[in-house]
Amino acid sequence: MEIEKKYLLKKNPDFSVCEYHKIEQAYLCTDPVVRVRREDETYYMTYKGRGMLVREEYNLPLNKEAYEHLKAKADGNVIGKVRYLVPLNDTGLTAEVDVFDEPFAPLVMAEVEFESEEQAAAFVAPDWFGEEVTFDGRYHNSYMSKMKFE
Repeated sequence: MEIEKKYLLKKNPDFSVCEYHKIEQAYLCTDPVVRVRREDETYYMTYKGRGMLVREEYNLPLNKEAYEHLKAKADGNVIGKVRYLVPLNDTGLTAEVDVFDEPFAPLVMAEVEFESEEQAAAFVAPDWFGEEVTFDGRYHNSYMSKMKFE
């Protein structure tokens, strides 16, 4: 089960002190969501159920060859981004801040994952977070994979 909130940012944190991962992902299906992802040199396929704040999520490992084979079958945009892991002091939580590559740049979005819906409801976002977009489907990567660009 995945429980997460999404936010746009007012300003970027200091990324120079953060661990980060280079991510590339492609969508084989968006309803239900079936995606393949490369995170650094780790590859996997993910199934996500319906929902905005809370939804099922299952990950299966892939090797590089299987990832490349499935990525070639994907519909729409392949999404590239750098994910910075920003500790949220005094909460024990981490903001996963995604800095998107073209054609989505300059989009920067933070996601925070929670252990429970109660923890998510009690969360007070830091002041460098901007608008919460958890319930705005336009900010789901699966939706972004279908966007058209000229």
